[in-house]
Amino acid sequence: MILKPFLEANRIEAGCDEVGRGCLAGPVVAAAVILPGDYSNQWINDSKKLSKRQREDLIEEIKDKALAWQIAEASVAEIDKINILNASFLAMTRAVQGLKILPEHLLIDGNRWRSQLTIPHTCVIKGDGKYANIAAASILAKVHRDHFMEKLAEKFPHYAWERNAGYPTKAHRSGIETHGACIWHRTSFRLLKEQIVLDL
Repeated sequence: MILKPFLEANRIEAGCDEVGRGCLAGPVVAAAVILPGDYSNQWINDSKKLSKRQREDLIEEIKDKALAWQIAEASVAEIDKINILNASFLAMTRAVQGLKILPEHLLIDGNRWRSQLTIPHTCVIKGDGKYANIAAASILAKVHRDHFMEKLAEKFPHYAWERNAGYPTKAHRSGIETHGACIWHRTSFRLLKEQIVLDL
């Protein structure tokens, strides 16, 4: 199924999405993408529905064909300070601010959006499976974050981040239980199911 190219024709729309909200470690990463109005690609879809190979194959295609794209982060410290929802909004805001073209409208994946930006927006629940520009943003953000966590795993090998990207898998929680948390863990999150005090 080919996703819709836009919500409304003849305006500059940027699709926005983030990844990493449910992770126990690492930054939350967002992307914003402006695609040409006539762009079509049957393979672009919600990043969670694509294989790692498919996402990797689409990266250069998206960067090459997009009128503008940007990837941005909110740090672990920012997540712990302002909470993960606000940090997600912050990362998406930074992605939009980094675009080389000012969008006339934002398509936000999800049901909420809060930002100091004054650009009109539309929230779209499960938008990464409906609009190509949101899906493209989800792909850019996920590949960027996965690569980031894979590199971190080389320095912090106890948590299997190269496989779980910081999500709360059994292997990740087992690593925390055995070796404790590290500087990349979100201390505002419940890192273990048991309520224990971690030695940070």
